[in-house]
Amino acid sequence: MTPGSPAELPPAGLPGLQPSWSRLVTTPQLEGGRTWHLLDNQVLEPSLTLLCVHGNPTWSYLWRDLLACAPPGVRVIAVDQLDMGFSERTGTIRRLAQRIDDLTALTETLELAGPVVTVGHDWGGPVSLGWAQRNLDSVVGVVLANTAVAQPSDAPAPAVIRLVRATGILENVCVRTPAFIRGALALARPRLDPGIRAAYEAPYRTADRRAAVGAFVEDIPLGESHPSRSALDGVAERLDALAGVPALLLWGTEDPVFSERYLRDLEARLPDAEVHRFTGAGHLVTEDADVAQAVFAWIGGIRGPSVEQSDPGTDRRPLWSALVERGGDDEVALVEMGTAGVDASITFAELDADVAAVASGLADVGIQAGDRVALLVPPGIDLATCVYACWRAGAVVVVADAGLGVKGMGRALQSANPRYVIGVPRALAAARAMRWPGTPISTEELDGPRRRALGVVATLDQLRRRGRGRPLPAAPSPRDVAAVGFTSGATGPAKGVVYRHHQMQAQRDALMGLYGIRESDRLVAAFGPFSLFGPSMGIASVIPDMEVTKPGSLTGSALASAISALDATLVFASPAALANVAATDGEVSPSLRGALGQVRLVMSAGAPVGVGILRSIRSVMPNAEIHTPYGMTEVLPVADASLVEIDEAGAGDGVCVGRPVSGVDVAISPLDPSGAATAPLTRDAAVVGEVCVRASHMRDGYDKLWVTEHAASQPPGWHRTGDVGHLDAEGRLWIEGRMGHIVTTEHGPVTPVGVEHAVGELEAVESAAVVGVGPPGAQVVVVVVVPDADLRPGLAPEKLADEVRAVAGRVDVAAVLVAGSLPVDRRHNSKVDRSRVARWAERVLAGGRVGRL
Repeated sequence: MTPGSPAELPPAGLPGLQPSWSRLVTTPQLEGGRTWHLLDNQVLEPSLTLLCVHGNPTWSYLWRDLLACAPPGVRVIAVDQLDMGFSERTGTIRRLAQRIDDLTALTETLELAGPVVTVGHDWGGPVSLGWAQRNLDSVVGVVLANTAVAQPSDAPAPAVIRLVRATGILENVCVRTPAFIRGALALARPRLDPGIRAAYEAPYRTADRRAAVGAFVEDIPLGESHPSRSALDGVAERLDALAGVPALLLWGTEDPVFSERYLRDLEARLPDAEVHRFTGAGHLVTEDADVAQAVFAWIGGIRGPSVEQSDPGTDRRPLWSALVERGGDDEVALVEMGTAGVDASITFAELDADVAAVASGLADVGIQAGDRVALLVPPGIDLATCVYACWRAGAVVVVADAGLGVKGMGRALQSANPRYVIGVPRALAAARAMRWPGTPISTEELDGPRRRALGVVATLDQLRRRGRGRPLPAAPSPRDVAAVGFTSGATGPAKGVVYRHHQMQAQRDALMGLYGIRESDRLVAAFGPFSLFGPSMGIASVIPDMEVTKPGSLTGSALASAISALDATLVFASPAALANVAATDGEVSPSLRGALGQVRLVMSAGAPVGVGILRSIRSVMPNAEIHTPYGMTEVLPVADASLVEIDEAGAGDGVCVGRPVSGVDVAISPLDPSGAATAPLTRDAAVVGEVCVRASHMRDGYDKLWVTEHAASQPPGWHRTGDVGHLDAEGRLWIEGRMGHIVTTEHGPVTPVGVEHAVGELEAVESAAVVGVGPPGAQVVVVVVVPDADLRPGLAPEKLADEVRAVAGRVDVAAVLVAGSLPVDRRHNSKVDRSRVARWAERVLAGGRVGRL
């Protein structure tokens, strides 16, 4: 090591750093006295203290936002470890065990007493955990960010660490030059501001100041004989001592050093920890994401009273009970349609037997209760079999449908981290190529070479054979987790929504009660996930011939053929599917026309449904009641309206989605002038705000998205939908758009859907999107229309613009633009990506290239 040097204070003017936070503290019990630099907001008689430990090659500056945002009564102490930051350069090598001793000596000098929450990042994680294990009587919480306590056995150490540790490289990269420091800063997403980069480099300007940067890298125990191996192993092995201490894991998902395998290792060691994955954030997650908000929101929860869960009761039937009840029934349960008619079918008796055999087969190959099983199977018989077999075996179903696209599915599966994945060979090949997690099980038989190439351990037929005659696994309890289903990703990365068995049972019962569904009904499921409700309800279902990822591909003939195959009485389809059915109704052959008349109920959801579509469908299926259940992945149904009720409600601001269904409570969180939702909740008529819901069939939470879950669960027990709307004097709910799509003008917030629907009623317009252009608080309203005529993209002709402004009512429309089409989500083909439309509109109005939207 190089000669020592004294501790010092940081230079003035570092961005976000208040000089009053800096202190120099000497610990006399360490080698005759060692002096530390630390940041300390110096709250007197704190009710809680955060003890924050940085890693390599950062310093206490990493935690400046925690000091800046600390609520009253919370003390934040962020240390510079000895030889790092602006603390003393001791001229010694300080390994992990010594650093835990160092931190213990410092807190003794500070006379730090509980309650304490430790916060650690990178190598600060093991150091803070080692301190916590010695001070269990003081520790009330543990926060870890992109760190590790062990090297998972299934993978080598990070390539960047192995490279830097190579002979002749470490000294050059870490000490003689600032390459390691600058490389670490380059991992930030997005790139750091130059002033912040300079602040991180400030303590490490010379080689003698960087000696510990290299020593820290060298102290990573890659081998069994490393001097710090026993200390790190001890920290990992003693984590069970923290089993009763609340923990929060905050993770940047794009970290090439501490990748998600280290998160999974920590999850296994701290199984009760809350987790939030910051999608797109990197190694410096404190720079890339609002970690301070997450930490203080979480601390508020562990300090405040917990919300007790309601008893789900045991009076609801298990999800698979209808199959058992109809297990001796030779009536068709599920039909798959193809271009030439029925492709495949299965009876209730066969499906019940298959589910039982596969459930036992899953247990035989090692799938245990609580294991996650991802399903990469298109809607149909195999998917239904696998879903209900997993539930019967106590496994957790992970559903990330193809509508998310390859990239979206990859993100979803990396987040959910299934232990097994059941899929068609094409999907398993993609999973293998993209390195998605999960041991593969194929729905189809494969030859030896292909099976080995995909790593397949079993096929669906093998599971059936292995499971027949074997006892069924123990059934899950109502409180056990049943599924992680992903949102459409239409308003950002798809979120994993967690449901327990009792919540899904309540959802099934709510739908059956709302629509009076009985055993004699038969369902056309023109929206993939909805096909799974049929077996749970004990009704036959048919999946029409259509592209799974393109609901708008459903034709009138395909729908009529599916109805005819089962004499179906119910139809569930997205708005895009129904729009195309109406558009292609003239192609339905006379022999199938009669089938359309036997449908008693049509349901459409997934996005706001235009009245024009509903009316056109009424002419296609003249004897059907047309309903639009309102809901979302997190809770369905919330409200319901028939076409008759929508007509009675008349025109208004937004789309009328009807009255809340039985057992659902709806309230509004009012908007303030800036467009933000406020408290308290209200049910006063005409108050516009975020729609909030609570119900027994509501989601349990978000998977590994604690921050999102916390924000969406305020007040506790409610779900903030992200939709903006209002209740009218009759108690009907109107949806006016998404919170993120509110236009914030200087005169107040403007919601988009009401104007969009008014403009969409114009004869010259096929569809429209309302967006805001300009800075928040001073945005102007721009309407982008898709005309029914062939018009050049860009500014709308004067006549069309005048018509749009005339129907926009009190909303001041600054500009009307023409586009060839509007971007929509892959799952429903219905939700307009208004953020993308806004970026295009801003570019066009600024005189940029029009191009394609």
